[in-house]
Amino acid sequence: MPVAGSVILVGMPGAGKSTLGVMLAKELAKDFVDTDLLIQLRAGQTLQAVLDEQGYQALRALEEETLLECHFTNHIVATGGSAVYSEKGMAHLKSYGTVVYLDVALDELNRRISNYETRGIARRPDQSFEDLFAERKALYERYADIVVDCNGLDQTQALAFVIESLT
Repeated sequence: MPVAGSVILVGMPGAGKSTLGVMLAKELAKDFVDTDLLIQLRAGQTLQAVLDEQGYQALRALEEETLLECHFTNHIVATGGSAVYSEKGMAHLKSYGTVVYLDVALDELNRRISNYETRGIARRPDQSFEDLFAERKALYERYADIVVDCNGLDQTQALAFVIESLT
């Protein structure tokens, strides 16, 4: 069954937004875009370089600018984990389709993320991954049209669950 409009994936770094996004795009015959890559192209450097040189607030501002300039009419959009800090950016994304929150438990994210300090995660310098998780979880839930509990699911199962939730 076709899915109208775009599907916007939100969630923590390591939740599988990019991986699942590519699979979803193939399955639903939609274009795929990873907004972290768009931000890097715009900045001409990696997310981590932006953080190191300008700080987390500059990265979040750059992310918002990038989101607001994009038009995602029939896409699967893997957002950066910090997209939910921008009310304007999220309203813009929601105008194109359904927001799906890929909910992954903290212990699983810790297992998946080994490069927390160098991954280009927009966070306060003193903020632990646990604190970031707690702060962002409420934002992901606030903007989500659909919450997918990915705990205990492999990629194929998560894909099936997302598709079922959308149709």
